[in-house]
Amino acid sequence: MTQWVYGFGAGRNEGRADMRNLLGGKGANLAEMASIGLPVPPGFTITTELCTEFYRNDRRYPDDLAAQVKEGLQRVEQAVGLTFGDRTNPLLVSVRSGARVSMPGMMDTVLNLGLNDQTVEGLARASGDDRFAWDSYRRFIQMFGSVVLGVDHHRFEEIIEHIKLDRNVIEDTALDAADWRKVVAGYKDMVLSETGKPFPQDPEEQLWGAIGAVFGSWMNPRAITYRRLHEIPADWGTAVNVQAMVFGNMGEDCATGVCFTRDPSTGENIFYGEFLVNAQGEDVVAGIRTPQPLSKARAKPGERSMEEALPKAYEELCQVRETLEKHYKDMQDIEFTVQRNTLYMLQTRSGKRTAAASLRIAVEMANEGLIDRNEAVKRVNPASLDQLLHPTLDPKAPRTVFSRGLPASPGAACGAVVFNADEAEMRAAKGEAVILVRIETSPEDIHGMHAAKGILTTRGGMTSHAAVVARGMGRPCVAGAGGIQVDYGTQELSANGITIREGEIVTLDGATGEVFVGPVAMIEPSLSGDFATLMEWADGARRMKVRANAETPLDAETARKFGAEGIGLCRTEHMFFDPERIGAVRQMIMAADERGRRLALEKLLPFQRKDFTDLFRIMQGLPVTIRLLDPPLHEFLPHNEEDLAEVGVALGVDLDTIRRRAAELAEANPMLGHRGCRLGISFPEIYEMQARAIFEGALAIAEETGNAPVPEVMVPLVGIKREIEIVRAQIEKVAAEVFSRAGRTLDYTIGTMIELPRAALSADTIADSADFFSFGTNDLTQTVFGLSRDDAGKFLPHYVEAGILPKDPFISLDEEGVGYLIEIAAKKGRAARHGLKLGICGEHGGDPSSISFCEKVGLDYVSCSPYRVPVARLAAAQAALGAGGDRTA
Repeated sequence: MTQWVYGFGAGRNEGRADMRNLLGGKGANLAEMASIGLPVPPGFTITTELCTEFYRNDRRYPDDLAAQVKEGLQRVEQAVGLTFGDRTNPLLVSVRSGARVSMPGMMDTVLNLGLNDQTVEGLARASGDDRFAWDSYRRFIQMFGSVVLGVDHHRFEEIIEHIKLDRNVIEDTALDAADWRKVVAGYKDMVLSETGKPFPQDPEEQLWGAIGAVFGSWMNPRAITYRRLHEIPADWGTAVNVQAMVFGNMGEDCATGVCFTRDPSTGENIFYGEFLVNAQGEDVVAGIRTPQPLSKARAKPGERSMEEALPKAYEELCQVRETLEKHYKDMQDIEFTVQRNTLYMLQTRSGKRTAAASLRIAVEMANEGLIDRNEAVKRVNPASLDQLLHPTLDPKAPRTVFSRGLPASPGAACGAVVFNADEAEMRAAKGEAVILVRIETSPEDIHGMHAAKGILTTRGGMTSHAAVVARGMGRPCVAGAGGIQVDYGTQELSANGITIREGEIVTLDGATGEVFVGPVAMIEPSLSGDFATLMEWADGARRMKVRANAETPLDAETARKFGAEGIGLCRTEHMFFDPERIGAVRQMIMAADERGRRLALEKLLPFQRKDFTDLFRIMQGLPVTIRLLDPPLHEFLPHNEEDLAEVGVALGVDLDTIRRRAAELAEANPMLGHRGCRLGISFPEIYEMQARAIFEGALAIAEETGNAPVPEVMVPLVGIKREIEIVRAQIEKVAAEVFSRAGRTLDYTIGTMIELPRAALSADTIADSADFFSFGTNDLTQTVFGLSRDDAGKFLPHYVEAGILPKDPFISLDEEGVGYLIEIAAKKGRAARHGLKLGICGEHGGDPSSISFCEKVGLDYVSCSPYRVPVARLAAAQAALGAGGDRTA
């Protein structure tokens, strides 16, 4: 019989921390905490395998599950001395999700389950507190009604607001037992009206409804979106954790809170968190009430810390902090409840953190001896480094402060104000930078939060939904800006006498919590300290080199600053579009014969020579791979009549001639047309000019600096051995002529970009004439799949959502198809030519999972955009170290 249910707490721990794939992160860590002696309320976990079975069998449970759940519930009853459904002293439980990786707020939770019209009276008598019992009942109806019955959350809030208006109070805490009875009655009437059925009174029916809802929430839209953004496979599933309730809302000696063993924004080794007296957990994360700090040292005037309010529980919590960090050897995110001065641990997990915090924590833990340097390198998510590589606010720039909130997630962002997630996503898709402004965010806002450059909320604290999700995404966030009034109706926000309307610009500083009117100038980041230390450790661990795709001096300098070890792809066609030279390019295209083309190319030669000279100078002897002209010639011609006429005037050619030439060059499918080496064979003078510019530029730098560069000349779109033989002979002839005139030589290599399936399959023959292969995975993906990257965006997202493809193959390498061809080409090429250098220069060169594949295949280097160089350096180190599994940043 399959074991679907694993118990934890009260001396029976059937799980361990390393069983997270089966029990989910929450369930595995609850069992682990209980096993090391921490105060964990007893419960049981229904496995992630059951979730997979649930969806495989059309949302039906295995026959043996009910008996296992009943047995698990009985063990909890015995442990706490209460009975589920008992009218005098009832056991209440929480039902929570728990995927193997943290997905904060994405799935559903139900608290206080087991309450009904009879058990609520028993809870009131047993606790001696009517208000607590009826507050708990209304919370349960609200959560169960929303999560299980599908009633809109805001319908419940409306009922509470009406009663608060009647009582003339602002805070929920001002309502008494009689008020909560009225709320419960209103809730039950509303549920009956909305669903056509009375609120369920049978605790067992409630339990199975909640279990089904949690499993069902694995496939809700916000969870699907979160998984897609964080590349979490749908078949992992979620566990369900059923746990005895402990109550933080029984009075002033009760509390609930969320804390981190280190600061998740900066990484500083301080206890960081918030709590609320007389509250339940959702009050903290939902941002409905303003939480208080844990320690006296962090309390502001008017705030009362947990250290002051509940000193005994605070002292215990500090001991738990130390125990958990030493045990897990990582920064922990902790949820706790204090019931009548007794501390209970509800969760621990590796905490979400910013990139800066991730770096600092990894480096400091290595220096503290908790982990070694290789483990520190493996701890940091390479993709998160993007957060550190972009501009921050210039401290000298003028600015107008609009308001202030809490610095919930660092970084700076500037954009147009929008008030809902759909609008943010729509505008961002059009290329507009937007700031999502909400009173408070909810999990339904996940798509808009990802689309936005930054997030601003007027409610919530440092551990609110907005703060946690923003930090995980690397989005700047200012939370709890209570001085700002948001009006969704008029689409305005106002503070300090200033009104900002939808579409107007604001700037956020997530490091200070400030909000500014209009744009504020930004400065480039300075990469040093922990970043430099970790990158040094990473460079010592990796095998593959990391180069950059660059063709401008600015790109090359940026790449060098970020540690690039050469240029892996210089796309020369980008240089041809420069306004100073596009005229000569068009003259070459319009020329009637070879002589006319050569005259135009002579005008381009000085420009190209300077292009390459600049790159060689910046790279200081590092390899520079220069791809000869690749796109079809028609791309350099304008596409409308007016612009064509201007070209004719500039070249002294009539419009009809221009039209005819444009028609001759037009292609039905340019991606598969007259481009790449096919151009060099049809018009050899083009590649001859480029080769001459390369070798003359290299000689000039060798004489100028005494440090001779080693140019790597790359021939694009080779699919047939004879193609590269012809072009190689052209290049070698030019090199010989240039060296003869100069009276000196230098080393160079000639290779090709493998971007066609035929080239991969016949790599052994092509290697006879190639010193290196560079895999152009952008085009190789297009030709393997038989689709255009420019058009695929219309349907690829659906393919990923539907599970037809695990990921977008243009973002993360398709290992099964494209990757297999790369393996074939690498094996065949190296078998035919000893020492054949292999690299990758498509956009996949900056994707961590693709880099891991490159390490497995044994490529010599990856090449990526300049700002992705640090990402690639760290990913290459992790690939060499065999890093896998979940990363925390």
